[in-house]
Amino acid sequence: MKIRTPHPTLRARLTLVYGALFLLAGLTLLAVTYLLFNQQLSRSFDSRYGAPGGRPTRLAIVSPNGYMLEGADALRWMQAQEAELREAAVTSLLTQGAVALAVVALAAAALGWVVAGRMLAPLRLVTATARRIAAAPAADRGLHERIALRGPVDEVKELADTFDTMVERLDHSFDGQRRFVANASHELRTPLTLNRALVELAMHRRTASVDVKRLGESLLEINARHERLISGLLLLARADHEIGDRSPVDLADVVAHVVAQTAPEAEQARVTVQEAAFPAPAGGDAMLLERMVHNLVENGIRHNTGDGTGWVRVASRTSPAGEAEVEVSNTGPAVPPYEIPALFKPFHRLGEERMVTGRSAGLGLSIVRSVAQAHGGDVTARPREGGGLVVTVTLPRAGA
Repeated sequence: MKIRTPHPTLRARLTLVYGALFLLAGLTLLAVTYLLFNQQLSRSFDSRYGAPGGRPTRLAIVSPNGYMLEGADALRWMQAQEAELREAAVTSLLTQGAVALAVVALAAAALGWVVAGRMLAPLRLVTATARRIAAAPAADRGLHERIALRGPVDEVKELADTFDTMVERLDHSFDGQRRFVANASHELRTPLTLNRALVELAMHRRTASVDVKRLGESLLEINARHERLISGLLLLARADHEIGDRSPVDLADVVAHVVAQTAPEAEQARVTVQEAAFPAPAGGDAMLLERMVHNLVENGIRHNTGDGTGWVRVASRTSPAGEAEVEVSNTGPAVPPYEIPALFKPFHRLGEERMVTGRSAGLGLSIVRSVAQAHGGDVTARPREGGGLVVTVTLPRAGA
C-alpha cells in the first residue's frame, strides 16, 4: 500500500519562497557591505599611515603602558593594533549583521505568511464553493450557489466569474430538463386517460366480440404501464429537489401502512410479506417517504420466486448513530453484484423486464434513491445469499 506523504500548502510554499528570496537578498547585501567596509577600512589606514610598502621605518610611539617604541618595534606594534582593530570591526559587522538579518528574515516570513493568506483568500472561497457543490446529494442541488467575488478585476476575479458563469449555465440546463420532464409528463396524461376511456367504452359495448375484449384488455394493460411510467417520471422530477419543508415522520408507521397497502398484490403474486416495524423517527415529506418504501416493497414482490415460497421482509429501526433505517430484503433470482449499481439508474431493468410489456417501468429504485438523497440520506443494496436483494435506506435522524 502506497502511503501518501502530506504536501505543503500553496500558502506555505509561497511563504517559503518569499522568505528564501529575502534571505538570499540579505546575505548578498551583507557580503557586499563587508567587502565595501573592508576596502574602506584599508584605505583609511593607508591614508593615515601611508602605503604598506612605503610606511616610514623611523617612528616613535608611546605605548599604552608607558614604553617608548621606536623604529621596527613601533611599526610592528602599529600593525598589530591595525589587525586587531580590523578583526574587531569585521567581527562586529558580521555578527550584528547576521543577527539583524535573521530577525528581519523571520519578520519577513511572518509578513509573507499574512500577505499570502490574504492573496489566497479568494481562491479558498472558490474551493469552498466548489466543494459544497460537489458534496451536494445530487448533481444539481448545489448549483444555485455562486461565489460572487468582489474586488479588483484580476486573474482570481476572472476565475471566480468564469466559475459562476459555468455553474449558472449548468443550473439553467438542469432546471430546463426538469421542467421538460414535468411538462411532458403532464401533457401525456391527458391522451392516456382518453385512450383508457375509449378502450373501456369499446369493450363494454353489447356488440363487442371476444376478440375486441381481448384486444381491449391488452391495450388497457399497455395503457396502465404508460400511466405508471408517467407517474414515475413526475415523482422522479419532484424528488430531484431537496426537501425544504420537513415534518416529523416515523418510518415504522410508513412501513405498517405500505405493508397493508401492498397486501393484495402480494397475495396475488403468492409472496409473503413480513413486517418488523420498530420506531425510526425521521423528518421530511411523508408522501415521498411512503412512495419510497412502497417502491421497495413492490420491487421485492414483483422480482420474487413466484412459486408460493417467496417472501419479502420489511424492517424499520434506529441505528446506533441515531439515523432512521428501512431495510427490505426478498427472495428471488440471483443478482450479480456488478449489476446492482445499474439498478438505480432510470429505465434499467433485468431479464425479461426489459420488454415493452413488462410491468415495471424501470423507475422504482431510481425514485427510491432520489427520495433518499432529497432527504439527505442514502441507499445501498447487496445480493442476498440464496437469491434476491437486500436494500437499505438510511435517513438523518429527526431534527438533524
